[in-house]
Amino acid sequence: MYVFSCSCQQFNQSVSNELNIGVGTSFCFCTDGQLHIRQVLHPEASKKNILLPECFYSFFDLRKEFKKCCPGSPEVSKLDVAAMTEYLNLDKNSPAFPYGASQVEDMGNIILTLISDPYNHRFSDPERVNYKFESGPCSKMELVDDNAVIRARGLPWQSSDQDIARFFKGLNIAKGGAALCLNAQGRRNGEALVRFVSEEHRDLALQRHKHHMGNRYIEVYKATGEDFLKIAGGTSNEVAQFLSKENQVIVRMRGLPFNVTTEEVLTFFGQHCPVTGGKEGVLFVTYPDSRPTGDAFVLFACEEYAQNALKKHKDLLGKRYIELFRSTAAEVQQVLNRYSSTPLIPLPTPPILPVLPQQFVPPTNIRDCIRLRGLPYAATIEDILDFLGEFSTDIRTHGVHMVLNHQGRPSGDAFIQMKSADRAFLAAQKCHKKTMKDRYVEVFQCSAEEMNFVLMGGTLNRNGLSPPPCKLPCLSPPAYSFPAPAAVVPTEAALYQPSMLLNPRTLQPSTAYYPAGAQLFMNYTAYYPR
Repeated sequence: MYVFSCSCQQFNQSVSNELNIGVGTSFCFCTDGQLHIRQVLHPEASKKNILLPECFYSFFDLRKEFKKCCPGSPEVSKLDVAAMTEYLNLDKNSPAFPYGASQVEDMGNIILTLISDPYNHRFSDPERVNYKFESGPCSKMELVDDNAVIRARGLPWQSSDQDIARFFKGLNIAKGGAALCLNAQGRRNGEALVRFVSEEHRDLALQRHKHHMGNRYIEVYKATGEDFLKIAGGTSNEVAQFLSKENQVIVRMRGLPFNVTTEEVLTFFGQHCPVTGGKEGVLFVTYPDSRPTGDAFVLFACEEYAQNALKKHKDLLGKRYIELFRSTAAEVQQVLNRYSSTPLIPLPTPPILPVLPQQFVPPTNIRDCIRLRGLPYAATIEDILDFLGEFSTDIRTHGVHMVLNHQGRPSGDAFIQMKSADRAFLAAQKCHKKTMKDRYVEVFQCSAEEMNFVLMGGTLNRNGLSPPPCKLPCLSPPAYSFPAPAAVVPTEAALYQPSMLLNPRTLQPSTAYYPAGAQLFMNYTAYYPR
């Protein structure tokens, strides 16, 4: 790293001395294509945290300049020094010349030819490499070129837009063009959509497929402008005004008390990390009915203030500890868009015929599952794993399930499929009424059959099962069994309350239980545990 840094500085100094550059004057490189500057020099300097001299941030691409002078020549992608030399009928250097020296001399001859008669070309508009990434808002009405967007996968969950910009260093990302994707719980899912200034830069970005960010390799694929706008686009004037202050660092607050005030947020950060604009630098996230979600975004004027603010991660505000994360303009839009629309999971058109709910997990009497009841609504998969402690290693693949209410929001319940009934029994015994974020959580051992039973409206506690409310004429057997449903309309109809189901004819007696609160069961954890 030291050698690389010294070499860059020494090269800059040597060229400046050789050209006898005075105060206020400069020079500009001319390169054979884009790759050396954009795909080698800047990425390597970024990885090693080396600050490059200013001269490396602008250059002339000889291939593009040649194409301007000679429109009848081959496409830029097919040009190289040999092709340009041949097109101009210039003499080639002897093969005895070292390759690098020969290339440079040939390039010099090409340049001299282009600036002379009959071409008289002027090198006036150099290529530029952005010094830094600029965040900013994006409107849903904005036109985004489909050929300028990529999707990056495999990002570390704590990565920011600045980390993405560093990964693509040397390529110019459009203002506000790094949008981190969130999952259904509002947390980053390891993906991002990145918008570049041109198709050329997008194509160079695709060449970084499976390059590394830290210890993780990043997958890079083509995406569309529509994909980008779904994540980064917004229509809220309030958000646009909040993000209108340029060059601000955004921090996201999560877990705020619902009655918190702006003054309390400002006091929380204090004098060492003042919030930009005071009250105007705080944006609370609310539901459409103005109820608080416990989230907020805060602006800081510089990196130093933001870093001081992030040191307060998990400090207490009132009786709650606050989570702090570096955020982006696109994430602000995405979170506000998510909470401004309700329900989070839109319900489909009601079915024409009533149907029986279909079991989501194959029924079995083996009691190798546990139910968690009374979870904090903001509880995450990581919180559940921490809560279970040593028993988290006994969870089946894709075995953590969250229960949502009819609005698509957490209900406070979760089901865990364990590897054995013995481990499920021990987990229920040792974890019952342990606390998670100041709330005690009830833990019950159950079977997959009992899990389906609860998902259809029944209740499960330490005294056993209670039947779900019977909304349709039904038989009353001593045991609650669920026969396989007949072939009927799609099972999505089972999400609806009975009042939403049309009933044009009298039903024959049948055993049919419907959820009292129209609960929806969804597996949030398709990737955990692996």
